[in-house]
Parts: sequence; structure tokens; C-alpha cells
Amino acid sequence: MSSNIRISKICLFCGSEFTAKTTVTKYCGHSCASKAYKQRKRDEKRTITQNNEFYKSDNIEVESLNQKDFLSVKETCLLLGVSRMSLHRYIKKGILPSKKIGGRVIISREQINSIFKD
Repeated sequence: MSSNIRISKICLFCGSEFTAKTTVTKYCGHSCASKAYKQRKRDEKRTITQNNEFYKSDNIEVESLNQKDFLSVKETCLLLGVSRMSLHRYIKKGILPSKKIGGRVIISREQINSIFKD
């Protein structure tokens, strides 16, 4: 059983008027429905990123780093605001001296401070 219902509606994405065959149709066609879906997904990702606790915890962690004498690579990257690759490049060039303990690279707080004194 098919229905002969024809409803004049306005597309929620592009705003053009179209004739819908059902009462639940929101978009004028497949392309507008796809574009609206992609926009919804982008907006969801944006809100998740803005509300993410990971970014909020970074500010708290920076304050606790000021009290440590020895820092890991991740902590040093967070403190200096550089990427891991850049930090490893500084270590390799000798700009930032470090020590390896087992598999971990440890950087002295004094070494970081001495770089900025020069």
C-alpha cells in the first residue's frame, strides 16, 4: 500500500522548497541529506574536542611540572610546548642534554633552565 500524500516542505539544509512524499522527510534530496549528515558529524567532533578533559588537564599538569627536578620526554614537550620529534632532534644535536635510564629518556630541570640562561 502506497500513499498519495504530497506535502510541500522546505529543505533544512539548503532552504529550497520541495514536495515530500512522507511526513518525516527533512531534506530535498540525497545530496542535501548527505551534506547535513557530514555537518552534524563535524559539529559533534568539535563539541567533543572542546569538552575533552585531556586538554583541561594539561594546564594542571604544567603547574605540577614546575616542582619536578627530572622530567620525561612527554613532560618536557608539554613544558616547552614542542613536539616529541622536535625534542628528540634537540637531544640528538646536543642542544638539550639528557640521560637514558633503561629505555626512558630523562631530562634534568637544570639543563632546561641553563638553555634559557645562555
